[in-house]
Amino acid sequence: MALPVCAEVFVRDDIISRPSVDRFSVCLNHSCKTVVTQALRREEWLRVSAPLQPAAPNAAAERHAIGRALAIMEQIVGSHTGTASDKGGNLRGFGLPGQMDCIDESTNASTYLYLFEHAGLLQHHTLDNRSTRFGLFVGMPHTTAVIRETATGRRYAVDSWFFDNGQPPAIVELAAWKAGWRPEAAEQ
Repeated sequence: MALPVCAEVFVRDDIISRPSVDRFSVCLNHSCKTVVTQALRREEWLRVSAPLQPAAPNAAAERHAIGRALAIMEQIVGSHTGTASDKGGNLRGFGLPGQMDCIDESTNASTYLYLFEHAGLLQHHTLDNRSTRFGLFVGMPHTTAVIRETATGRRYAVDSWFFDNGQPPAIVELAAWKAGWRPEAAEQ
């Protein structure tokens, strides 16, 4: 199975469609302006995969573990690619090198989730196609990675764009995310 690509946003032929821990693409500099090929050393992959082992007892626990694993992956990849200082959102880091927008973040998160799934680390979820929300009531277009809970079919946004590099992503039901969910609204 090839990595899902959000065709309505972009299609690139320099993104590795069948990533592996030894060779995967990382997007940066807004809308995948820059694509670099990366690899993880064995000890790095062991750190990334640790939150997902042993397998979580249920889907909620697995979503939490996915968030921790993605945060570690971002930290490691950030040190390799110069994206370690990426600021959440678009405005705080605008114009600084190594910044990522939602296209970069969702593409990278989908790649990392693909690696987790194909390593057999996901027991309660599968990778789904990315999703984009539009509209007057939810602001500018925004794209996220998506996972599907295997037992229920519920889809969850996996959105790291809101947070600085290396922080766990928001993992919320896709319907709530599409309706305009934002972390500051969840805190109230």
